[in-house]
Amino acid sequence: MQPVISIQGLTKTYKSGLQALKPIDLTIGKGEIFALLGPNGAGKTTLISIVCGIVTPTTGTVTADGHDIQTDYRAARSKIGLVPQELTTDAFETVLATVTFSRGLFGKAPNPKHIEKVLRELSLWEKRNDKIMTLSGGMKRRVMIAKALSHEPDILFLDEPTAGVDVELRRDMWNLVRRLRESGVTIILTTHYIEEAEEMADRVGVILKGELILVEQTAELMKKLGKKTLTLNLQEPLAAIPTELAEWSPTLKAEGHELEYVFDSNLEKTGVPSLLRKLSDLGIAFKDLNTSQSSLEDIFVSLVHQDKTDRSAA
Repeated sequence: MQPVISIQGLTKTYKSGLQALKPIDLTIGKGEIFALLGPNGAGKTTLISIVCGIVTPTTGTVTADGHDIQTDYRAARSKIGLVPQELTTDAFETVLATVTFSRGLFGKAPNPKHIEKVLRELSLWEKRNDKIMTLSGGMKRRVMIAKALSHEPDILFLDEPTAGVDVELRRDMWNLVRRLRESGVTIILTTHYIEEAEEMADRVGVILKGELILVEQTAELMKKLGKKTLTLNLQEPLAAIPTELAEWSPTLKAEGHELEYVFDSNLEKTGVPSLLRKLSDLGIAFKDLNTSQSSLEDIFVSLVHQDKTDRSAA
């Protein structure tokens, strides 16, 4: 796959001494959907901002479709569309005017048909003459996406695009992303939502404390994210775990009122049915049960621990 974004030895250290990004090497292929996962403060937005020319790197090089983002800034930036987390629009402009103006900022000739197409795809055409200040938060988010697509970019960055948006917008956005991908546009998105990365992305990168600790095909990463926790709310508290349950290695929580069992949901035999049968055999009754996916924080801690262990072994 031909790389459309190439990042080599990229770092960012602020004057305060904060190292926001440790050396990062990454290539993203043309037409790929790449998801960048990480908690708040991990460096996701800093990385995107550098590639988009908003933040200056301390060291390293970045090229967008062959154009260096520093020495050939104008050409590189014309290839990129960015939908930031913040809603930054001119409140007193109309939807049509602000999206049309955004296209002109990139030196593109007027193209009313393209602008209309983008607005229709984002369900904004009926509101094209409305001032942005009158729109709902979800509609303002749609305007941000329309602005990013106004100059027909080959690379689209979506920084936490579905944070705080309604279900309808989320659905419309992902349908649009799929259509863009089919037309050859490369999509890079940051998200907190594992299910979005699983459904949309070809590859996933995990960034933590400014370090890109893992880049893998989505299917491979999801195997690592397959850990789930079964929590049983017991009728009567247990003082200790019976020896008959040792093979499942459960843990007691909430002063003996809860029994937790961690299992791999990717395995054909998860051990859950046999555990429940054993509890019944032992006369241990429960009032309720629920399962939960490992949180991103849990996954990151696990990955970082594994990364440190691997380094120590090396």
